[in-house]
Amino acid sequence: METRLKAILGTRPPRSLSCYVNGAWRPGVSRFTKYSPIDGSPVAEVEEAGAALVDEAVAAARAASRRWRETPLSERRRLLHRIADEIERRFDAFVEAEVLDTGRPESQARTLDIPRGAANFRTFADLVGAESGEVFETETPDGAGAINYTIRKPHGVVAIVSPWNLPFLLLTWKVAPALALGNCVVAKPSEETPATATLLAEVMHAVGLPEGVFNLVHGHGPEATGEFLTRHPGVDAITFTGETRTGAAIMRAAAEGVRPISFELGGKNAAIIFADCDLEKTLDGVARSTFLNCGQVCLCTERIYVERPIFDRFVQGLKERAERLAPGMPDDPATTLGPLISREHRDKVLSYYALARDEGAVVVTGGGVPSLGDWLDGGCWVEPTILTGLPQTARLLQEEVFGPIAHIAPFDTEEEAIMLANDTRYGLAAAIWTENLSRGHRVARAMETGIAWVNSWFLRDLRTPFGGVRLSGLGREGGAHSLAFYGEPMNICVKL
Repeated sequence: METRLKAILGTRPPRSLSCYVNGAWRPGVSRFTKYSPIDGSPVAEVEEAGAALVDEAVAAARAASRRWRETPLSERRRLLHRIADEIERRFDAFVEAEVLDTGRPESQARTLDIPRGAANFRTFADLVGAESGEVFETETPDGAGAINYTIRKPHGVVAIVSPWNLPFLLLTWKVAPALALGNCVVAKPSEETPATATLLAEVMHAVGLPEGVFNLVHGHGPEATGEFLTRHPGVDAITFTGETRTGAAIMRAAAEGVRPISFELGGKNAAIIFADCDLEKTLDGVARSTFLNCGQVCLCTERIYVERPIFDRFVQGLKERAERLAPGMPDDPATTLGPLISREHRDKVLSYYALARDEGAVVVTGGGVPSLGDWLDGGCWVEPTILTGLPQTARLLQEEVFGPIAHIAPFDTEEEAIMLANDTRYGLAAAIWTENLSRGHRVARAMETGIAWVNSWFLRDLRTPFGGVRLSGLGREGGAHSLAFYGEPMNICVKL
């Protein structure tokens, strides 16, 4: 099918994406090519920031810091609302950029990624306006008393390192509260998804955000832009979403200067399916939690535990839904499955498909690369894959794959299901499917995760805490929890 995006991929030269530092567009020390995961064609030439440009970005943020923190809260809130308005004005441009970078179906970008990006700015503009501090009347020996009250002060310069799987949503999830609290930021998006971050810099410029408040540096991670930024002594706090090994490296860098960190890392998330569930609703929900964004969401389900009486029916039902997924051009309404982000990541996912076979898995469906029969075969496609038959100790059940793959195993008792779900080094999310409300509450409380859903998945209220435990992260973001990270509480004591 001939589509608008197919014509773009076939004819439009790669875009040039620059860094944005101190209110100006800047070249880097070198360029790298961003390839579309849809067909492997080049879609952008990206300027990579070296150490000197990172120095300039941090210096610009520090220079702007006092002016921005002293900007009246009403003005900061007004600018955040203008940013949201401008994102919506350029909605189609953001959708196109997100889709060309990630390959995800355009319907997902239109209903999730870009709307949530705009909503993040409005939400945190409103939350910071409603925040109140603590006040205590304190008795003193002379009887006159004292008043203690708290205020929240910005850190100063925040380094924001965001991932490629939901690039615009997760970048704005961090930028919005940081700016709302009065911080200046230096943002480094993933080298795999530079386009919407560049558009966001254009938005910041268009709405008149003061120079140096928002800075954008493109580039890679280790021994490159990301490491230059997270090790920089001028950075006061670091927030990162991504894989666990990178988080550990950033934590070591943050130890220099004992800087605050907020990490949302990997997951090996479980779904527990009880026999009393609404089976059709549950199958639809688990199909979504397993295969949304080709499994490239930190919250996606990779381990499924099903009560034995409905095990065979569940496996068959999920198989049917996996096989109905349709890969194709993102702007084709028939498309329901996009590609993986890169050839490198596809190689990783395929290596786990091979590992599963070596470990003795039964392949229910998938396990390879689809043949699309046209120019899309140059993209980063894999088959949605369902496995059974592996022991709990298998590597596939212990290591994050981050692809459209799930293993299904039976259980017999509630206690066994809880034990299996919690048998992991990760602890980000879990989903429980049951029509027994008491059981749903009970099992959710037993999950050793940062979030547990009952009869749903990916249902988010932006005011609630979000994050993981163990290898899945450190700290919480969302609502007051984001404000708590991006602002440091200070107590002021006044003797009467």
